[in-house]
Amino acid sequence: MSSENNHSSPSADQKPASDSSSAWWSLICGVAILTLVVQLKGFHGLWRSPFEPEWNFTPAPLVMRGGDPYLRALMRTISASESNGARPYSLLYGGEHVSDLSQHPDLCVTIVVGPNTGNCTTAAGRYQMLTSTWLDKAREYHTQNGSLLFWGSSYSFEPEDQDQVVYRWLADPSAWGGVDLSQMLQDGQIAEVLYLLSPTWTSLGYGIETNDMSSALPQIYDEMLQEELQNSG
Repeated sequence: MSSENNHSSPSADQKPASDSSSAWWSLICGVAILTLVVQLKGFHGLWRSPFEPEWNFTPAPLVMRGGDPYLRALMRTISASESNGARPYSLLYGGEHVSDLSQHPDLCVTIVVGPNTGNCTTAAGRYQMLTSTWLDKAREYHTQNGSLLFWGSSYSFEPEDQDQVVYRWLADPSAWGGVDLSQMLQDGQIAEVLYLLSPTWTSLGYGIETNDMSSALPQIYDEMLQEELQNSG
């Protein structure tokens, strides 16, 4: 006669303790790795964006391909005054560079010359966009859909994205009081365009922060336009 087993068997939906422990360890390790990545990204000199090229001549070409050659030449002209250098896309106000372009660096650097001396500015990148300006224009013109951003993330500030946002902004007549900048440029009105843009980019010759490049910008534009027209053909 068989004896009755007094030990109850585990139900089918009960997990062994070892499985629960593994799940907890995986969660803890994941959180630790994520925390480390976030902390390391704060050290801007730790790595350099693999998407940022470096040129040995200026004004540097655009990373973005295609588009209206007149607006492309205008973009290169703006950056000739705002960020003229071998690595314009990672440039901060004052001349330092950042390495992490996964988002706008949002670093406030003290202004040392001009009417705003003593204040600080978050101007960064090829087009020296303030954090607030970048976020505002990125919401409207960035190729990255804002509704698809992960929690805590922001719009990419990689070179291609900087170009795309500024190109779409300049190409939008509604952003400039209904004025078609491309048509003005095709009509030879570069001085009028620079004047119109000077409240936004104050080094273009008609703003409050002109520099050594400002007076040469119409000539620079003509040179950039010839290059862009040739490349577009």
